[in-house]
Amino acid sequence: MSAVGELLDGGVRLAIPLAMASAGELVSERAGVLNLSVEGMMLTGAFAGAVGAHSSGSAAVGVLCALVSGLLVALIQAVLSVTLRADQIVTGVAANALALGATTYGSRLYFTGGREVPGFDRLEIPVLHEIPLLGRALFDQTLLGYAGIGLAVLLAVLCSHRTGWGLALSAIGEDAVTADRSGLPVNLFRYAAVLLTGVMSGLAGAHLALADVHAFTDNLTAGAGYLAVVAVIAGKWRAWPTLLACLFFGLAQALQFAAPALGVHLPTAVLVMSPYLLAVLAVSGLVGASRSPASLTLPFRREARAR
Repeated sequence: MSAVGELLDGGVRLAIPLAMASAGELVSERAGVLNLSVEGMMLTGAFAGAVGAHSSGSAAVGVLCALVSGLLVALIQAVLSVTLRADQIVTGVAANALALGATTYGSRLYFTGGREVPGFDRLEIPVLHEIPLLGRALFDQTLLGYAGIGLAVLLAVLCSHRTGWGLALSAIGEDAVTADRSGLPVNLFRYAAVLLTGVMSGLAGAHLALADVHAFTDNLTAGAGYLAVVAVIAGKWRAWPTLLACLFFGLAQALQFAAPALGVHLPTAVLVMSPYLLAVLAVSGLVGASRSPASLTLPFRREARAR
């Protein structure tokens, strides 16, 4: 395979978990809830998925454990953000710190020997995987990867402005009080959106542990959750641009491995931090002006309806 083909293959593979997590985060932010805890959800999902797969000998059981763990972290986030109306940024950062500490401690107890866990192998689609450059990148992924791409695309369609659910999310994210007056169950929508983020982030974590490396190591996500949040911002809270941003970040991550073959000679430190430098540029407004949902991070208070 050519160097460009290797770059595209690695970029798509690394973009898949970002797309999973950002698809859920997009729904949540469109409903007005910022989940900085995506990193913690992914990390917890990766750890639970690895433990479940190793204990049972089944990658499918590992995925189920990852989904449940991501859902539990999301439930805590939803209670704090929606019910208790706590600061969404503070709770997200705290959840990430807790997840990092808990999974690091857990991995040193459980994976003392660096045990490899059952996972998903690549699944070639006949004929299509032989297409030059794009064949392996698009048609030689794992079953979990294909499922993740499908779910991300499905959410992109469902949360578009062409569906009733997408319009309701946008209404709540723009003006929760007015949406409540019109009869929309604001808190129910926000709970569902946060829990959906947990499911998608847990699935993304499972992909990292069970499809990428077939193991769990300390801080396996290495900031991928934050990149997923930035992808939503870079995509200007629209589905397809967000997915393209995930692909862009995935290619930036893959460049550090493909750079020598491409003849790119940069210090390793520059290549490693390049995705995060691009993320900073993306949220700085240099990719074009954008406006977040008006009610993003603002707690909903039903008593404001009487004013």
